[in-house]
Amino acid sequence: MIISEIVRHIESIAPLSYQESYDNSGLLIGNQQLKANGALFTLDVTEAVVDEAIDCGYNLIIAHHPLIFRPIKQITGNTEVERCIIKAIKNDVVIYAAHTNLDNAPKGVNAMICNKLGLNNVRILASSTENLRKLVVFVPQSHAYKVREAMFEAGAGRLGNYDSCSFNIEGNGTFRAGKNANPYIGSKGEMHFEAEVRVEVLCETYNQSQVIDAMNATHPYEEVAFDVYPLLNENHYVGSGMTGEFSESMDEMTFLKKVKSTFGPGCLKYSPLISRKIKKVAVCGGSGNFLISKAKASGADAFITGELKYHDYFLAENNILLVEAGHYETEQFTKELLNQIIKEKFTTFATRISTITTNPINYL
Repeated sequence: MIISEIVRHIESIAPLSYQESYDNSGLLIGNQQLKANGALFTLDVTEAVVDEAIDCGYNLIIAHHPLIFRPIKQITGNTEVERCIIKAIKNDVVIYAAHTNLDNAPKGVNAMICNKLGLNNVRILASSTENLRKLVVFVPQSHAYKVREAMFEAGAGRLGNYDSCSFNIEGNGTFRAGKNANPYIGSKGEMHFEAEVRVEVLCETYNQSQVIDAMNATHPYEEVAFDVYPLLNENHYVGSGMTGEFSESMDEMTFLKKVKSTFGPGCLKYSPLISRKIKKVAVCGGSGNFLISKAKASGADAFITGELKYHDYFLAENNILLVEAGHYETEQFTKELLNQIIKEKFTTFATRISTITTNPINYL
């Protein structure tokens, strides 16, 4: 199996278009056309993790946090990042990162957190915008079904739990073929009227090119008339954070003990208690303080994230319980998630969840 096959599968679940503008997800080091010997999953790439991959004979490291995040002006081996780069290249180890694209994916990091907590009825907390497109194409009636199905197969027409969604209007198209044209129907130099169907489908930025390619490949016309419209609609199935509900409400201390036992932080921080039962919970792995207002607006009783600043706690204002459970701790299950993603598709491929604890924070 080629490494690019694994990369394509990851990006079918967490497309790179889902990542935040500041991020650097994707292939970071190495040649993805190499044969894959095995994959090692880690939260962070450290020298010990690279050594672990080499010792296992694996030539692919799939991390959550990008090894290369800030610009690098020289690679001399003076920093751990530089030494990791040098060692990976010397040993033909490919390094790939699935960071905020996996955070924002509907079956990504936050969905895994909800699963570990036992939350039901999960929903995206802050929906993404501007990644939806409407594709409109005009097709002769005889080929409408074929073109429509090809676009569906390429990923168009998906709306939540529904697929094959489209809108179709019948009408008449006109055209006149020039002398250098090779018309599918009609004659050169003559006005032609054709019964056509206007087919409208939704797609996302990540699969727009594939959908257009599928449309062109099955459309009979030499020149295909189509439009692509950017939409301002929120995509309720992609975005930051999630909310979910416990099957039964619980008191605050019982809830806090559950959070501590689930994530195992050395220290669990939380805002003043609000004297109410906890049922609806918002979550965001890693640094989620930017979602506090969204969590409050969602009606959540509590918001769990990895990092909060001192002044963030004042934002609770006695109407939500803020819980800081640790950056590493809230994202630790990402290694397990990445392993699941790969094993579900490539059942016999060799994988390993790193045994290296990369958390740089210690507690006394």
